[in-house]
Amino acid sequence: MTVVLTTLDRQVRNWLDESRRRILAAMAAPVAVTTKTNRNDLVTNVDRANQAFLIDQIHAAYPNAHVEGEEGGAAKLDRLAGLVFFVDPIDGTMNFVKQRAHFAVMIGVYQDGVPLYGAILDVMRDELITGGPTLAPTKNGVPLPPVPDRALADGLLGVNAPMVIRNRMHLGEIALASAGPRMTGSAGMEFLAIAQGQQVGYVSYLQPWDVAAGMAIGAGFGLRVTRPDGTPVDLLEAGLVVAAMPQAHATILTIIASPESGFVHPK
Repeated sequence: MTVVLTTLDRQVRNWLDESRRRILAAMAAPVAVTTKTNRNDLVTNVDRANQAFLIDQIHAAYPNAHVEGEEGGAAKLDRLAGLVFFVDPIDGTMNFVKQRAHFAVMIGVYQDGVPLYGAILDVMRDELITGGPTLAPTKNGVPLPPVPDRALADGLLGVNAPMVIRNRMHLGEIALASAGPRMTGSAGMEFLAIAQGQQVGYVSYLQPWDVAAGMAIGAGFGLRVTRPDGTPVDLLEAGLVVAAMPQAHATILTIIASPESGFVHPK
């Protein structure tokens, strides 16, 4: 299926504009909150309704596309052939429930496993960053300045809070080696910060829908997104992700690979 990027960009912008209006309207009423795998893994009626809305829009525009969404509703992907949309209807649901801020809606689009386009919307700030390998990143339609390739010591680093607390894979030490750790509780918010040059990278355990949009946008400004051993991210599997600009990425992988890190390389 041939995708015209300018058309896709216009469509996604329209979908997310309507998605934001729906989310804000839903927030005016009581939000129904339930748990999934544990007490901190939340889902709400707003997550489910927004995912259903976005999937309907995708299938209306691209009937043959496959969709992987956080809240289920379809069989899990077992291949990346063809046109694939990754949808995270509310990224940072805990923030959405507890703070009513610092959450995002994300869409990542791939063709035969190759990134085409990504979009991340900061709902409460009404800030949308889009981009892709051949589409320079923009914020609300305005081109973003080039992202600097800073050393780890010169940049802030987004981190997974439990991993830092437990110093898993030396992440506590990696955070201390940076200019300072930042913990937002939302992968989308972390990727927004990287795209704007506010952070040098992000390290966390992520699902495909957590990383797909950011990885697609990052492909347009040199962001390196890999597993901790430097291998490519498989969007069919959850796993640890190191997303950082080249200098910082190399330093992070070197520290992770030290014998005391506890990281076991796959055989």
